[in-house]
Amino acid sequence: ALLICCSIFMIHLPWLDPEQIAFPSTEHAMTEPNGLLAAGGELSSDWLLHAYNKGIFPWFSDGEPILWWSPSPRTVIYTNELHISKSLAKTIKKQAFHISFDQAFTDVMVACAKPRENQGNEGTWITDEVITAYIHLHELGHAHSVEVWHESVLVGGVYGIALGRMFFGESMFSRVSNGSKIALFYLARQLKEWQYVAIDCQVYNPHLERMGAQEISRATFESLLSQHVENIPCHWLSSPFLERPDKL
Repeated sequence: ALLICCSIFMIHLPWLDPEQIAFPSTEHAMTEPNGLLAAGGELSSDWLLHAYNKGIFPWFSDGEPILWWSPSPRTVIYTNELHISKSLAKTIKKQAFHISFDQAFTDVMVACAKPRENQGNEGTWITDEVITAYIHLHELGHAHSVEVWHESVLVGGVYGIALGRMFFGESMFSRVSNGSKIALFYLARQLKEWQYVAIDCQVYNPHLERMGAQEISRATFESLLSQHVENIPCHWLSSPFLERPDKL
């Protein structure tokens, strides 16, 4: 599991009282591993919303305590700075993909939880407990998904948390080439139309950088939150729609 290496740091971590929703200052997050802040607490909606409002997110392996993170630098995609390659643009134009919002949230989470090809039989951090917690956030209007369909088959998707004018991306999956990129493209385009400022991608990877992701300091990220995050539900489109754009 990705975070087993963190067990040696547990003795130094603040342990959170599940009866009191409170996090230490993100200034106290570790530099190695980058951003590890605290352990314990709960995965209730109140805990999760409080965490995201502060730029903190849970990430832990099955069998470990809940671990909370606030890495620096932070990776974000500004909604007006999304990059798509010529090949991806051609794919979006060519394929008859059916794009929906919030039509298969649980299915997207379950697909994201399945091991990737390079993981063998090792699972991801998205445990049954995590799925249950985020489904509840979805029912409350805070967690959302974008689905990519081909011939009525779910082939890609992304899910995350929407607060104020920020979207906190959690995970993506692909069952066809570019399935997750297509989901991210439609997510960013729709968020831009709704005047969202940025998508939090949490940590760097080359896949996201090629789509315009950039690293910013924790201070800059938290400044974004202070300006654009409000703890209010965002109810998205209630019905699927089909897009075959001529211009991107």
